[in-house]
Amino acid sequence: MKFYIASVILFAQELVNGQQAGYLEQEVNPTITLKECTIEGGCTSSQAKLTLDANWRWIHATSGYENCYTGDTWNSQYCSDPNQCAQNCALEGVSSEKYENTYGIQQIQDGVKLKFVTEHEYGTNVGSRLYLMENDENYKLFYLKNREFSYEVDVSELQCGMNGAMYFCEMPANGGKGIGNNNAGAKFGTGYCDAQCPHDMKFIDGEANVIDWAPNPNDKSNNMGGGKYGSCCAEMDIWEANSMATAYTPHTCGIEGLLRCEGIECGDNDKGERYDGVCDKDGCDINPYRMGNTEFYGRGSQYQVNTLKPMTVVTQFVTTDGTDNGDLSEIRRFYVQDGEVIYSPSSTILGPDDTDEITDGFCEAKKELFGDVNHFQELGGMKAMGESLDRGHVMIFSLWDDVEVNMLWLDSAYPLDKPATDPGVQRGDCVGGESSTPTYLRETYPNGYVSFKNAAVGEIGSTLLPANPTAPSPSAPSPTSPGGGDGCGCGPANGMNQPECTGKSETQCNHMVNYEGKCKWTVCSPPTPAPITQTFPPTKPPTNSPNSFPNGCYSINNKDCIHPAYDSSSCTKIWLPNGARNDCVALGGECMSSACCEPAECVGDENYTSCLPNSETTSEPTKAPTEAFPSSPPSSSCTICDDEPTNGMKKKGKSCTDINLKKKCSKNASWINKGFCQLSCYNEGLGYDGDICCTDTS
Repeated sequence: MKFYIASVILFAQELVNGQQAGYLEQEVNPTITLKECTIEGGCTSSQAKLTLDANWRWIHATSGYENCYTGDTWNSQYCSDPNQCAQNCALEGVSSEKYENTYGIQQIQDGVKLKFVTEHEYGTNVGSRLYLMENDENYKLFYLKNREFSYEVDVSELQCGMNGAMYFCEMPANGGKGIGNNNAGAKFGTGYCDAQCPHDMKFIDGEANVIDWAPNPNDKSNNMGGGKYGSCCAEMDIWEANSMATAYTPHTCGIEGLLRCEGIECGDNDKGERYDGVCDKDGCDINPYRMGNTEFYGRGSQYQVNTLKPMTVVTQFVTTDGTDNGDLSEIRRFYVQDGEVIYSPSSTILGPDDTDEITDGFCEAKKELFGDVNHFQELGGMKAMGESLDRGHVMIFSLWDDVEVNMLWLDSAYPLDKPATDPGVQRGDCVGGESSTPTYLRETYPNGYVSFKNAAVGEIGSTLLPANPTAPSPSAPSPTSPGGGDGCGCGPANGMNQPECTGKSETQCNHMVNYEGKCKWTVCSPPTPAPITQTFPPTKPPTNSPNSFPNGCYSINNKDCIHPAYDSSSCTKIWLPNGARNDCVALGGECMSSACCEPAECVGDENYTSCLPNSETTSEPTKAPTEAFPSSPPSSSCTICDDEPTNGMKKKGKSCTDINLKKKCSKNASWINKGFCQLSCYNEGLGYDGDICCTDTS
């Protein structure tokens, strides 16, 4: 999450904050449907509890009902020092009635609805933040590498300046219970951290953050403040969005787990130390609007993703070798709305580096074009993000406004000291100004809300599959009806009596599988591979794990398998008799140094190549060179090397001799792939493998 959380305007004894376990109110949690999925077995559903963050809760003296914190000020009677405060103050539970009527968190079918402003008998609450639980005492940890994650979301009532967020952070599973004086733990929403290293956390590592605590001058509600310490950890923003703009962003950190930071390691903006801290606050985001796709996401049917309607958001975390042990290499996104799969568009402003995926190369290219510091790569890039995911992340849902910069970084022009026409500055169509301020939003759109439903995690390609009818589910009884036959084609799901499935076409059957939770499609026999006759879409479809179908599978990109349950009627399929291929490049991929998966061809020149189907060319295509650069040197001992700069360097008027190459060339994956500044890299002793460039003395 960017900047500070939404404020909570709370008055009187019921609504302040603290750290011992309370005893006056029984905790009764809302729930969300959580599906855990495999390609072979489908999805198993359960009802997972959600608990409210500690910063929103009432904290009172352990001896009675007196507040330990009111407005933006600590009660000095109980909180004169960090340890005394944590010992003297108890964090209270929340009843089901107060979850909705005090905090605006409403239980709905399969999930929760988070209201923006909630008026109650003690004052006003703004926004909320929830964590998903494993049990009553621990958060559930998610391990997302080589997995996909999906959920349903409705942002139709979120205006410019609001943010309905779903993300993961490397928080402690027990909420830090047992550290210092923290006896409350995850049950009471303790232990929050993120890559912004927020100073507004009232308790960190079992101590109150009372040292140097001061009210936040930007908070007109007089409720927020900040202390000496911040709370840092790696963060994976799956969804930061309103109805006007959206972004997903990995944030790396040079630490493991939660760090209570102080001084320069916090990377505080107001001290000019943003890029000196332990965490990457900018992250490496894909916001479609910012990357050149201004008509992709917005309010109305003229956009590919219509934010006036609910949608399913699917995010895939791809590794280098397609296994859990490989390094994280790509993060992909697609959407499902009204039964249609909508692929995330490729960027349009990076030239040969344009892509629809977050990779190290993408991050390098966009930050170079935007003139941004690549703190993401300095702190380890995609590999480090994957290592953090391996340690486990907590799932978080929130709704907030931004007292610091009015959410301009998400949906308007930001930063304000750069022209809106500069690359990367305009992030959405919101005009900013007064209409994006928290004061205006709370007065004008108090009934704004976001809803989250049906979270799902599993193997890549599995989370849109139907529920496994043989698995127990708390939300519905186990089916007892007899199953269908063993024939091929469309039939009832295992163990179900579904005569309406019989005789349906593959398209109809797969639609019923994905969106009605019934039927199954059984492939009759592998077809004879047919030549490609359609143009492959510019973005990549969801893919399965490479070894999911060792006995053969369909593919729409010549490389990866699609599960039979996916409806791919809009694309041409081919049969892969041995399952997914690992030794070639998929359709749409770059093929400078690797062969395309047949029957695709590698088309392009020495600067950029791509695997394309034969039908994309009406005349004899230009074949890609077998080497990245000309291979006919004037002598047998050296090669004539070019000195081609990156697209970003060209736009800035810089040549290969104008920049510091120490972290480029053979030290940079994107440069290795494209062979930028070949001669200059060679002369600097950073040449690419196999290069023997001719110089003036050669």
